Amino acid sequence: MDASPLHFTLQVEADPQTPPEALDALARELLGELRQTDVESAELATAGAAPPGTKSADALTLGAVAVAVLPTFLPKLVDFVQAWSLRGQGRTVKFKGKVAGQEVEFEGAASDFKSILAALQPPPASPAPPSAASPAA
Repeated sequence: MDASPLHFTLQVEADPQTPPEALDALARELLGELRQTDVESAELATAGAAPPGTKSADALTLGAVAVAVLPTFLPKLVDFVQAWSLRGQGRTVKFKGKVAGQEVEFEGAASDFKSILAALQPPPASPAPPSAASPAA
């Protein structure tokens, strides 16, 4: 498997009546906890340039965290996010990103996500067959 980091957006979702400030607080809570793990990077996700007149250079995507993770750490990340989601009532986290050149969007159990990722990975290259040279006599 390639050792390049995989990039995902983790979209925190909650009850439809959840105010935007509470959704932002949940994303920031998840961000803080992610930064204490072995992810390559984690930050609040942006949606490009902020509207004119605002103080920020980029507009944040409400409830979204951008994360980069090495493929070997991805199963642990999925388990971590699933456990984080279950600690709160009525909140879920949706993974969005690219794996093996294919767009992936997922919400559910870690074992299901791992199965999807395994199906997307190219099969390992077969070793070259040994040469059929005959022994010298």
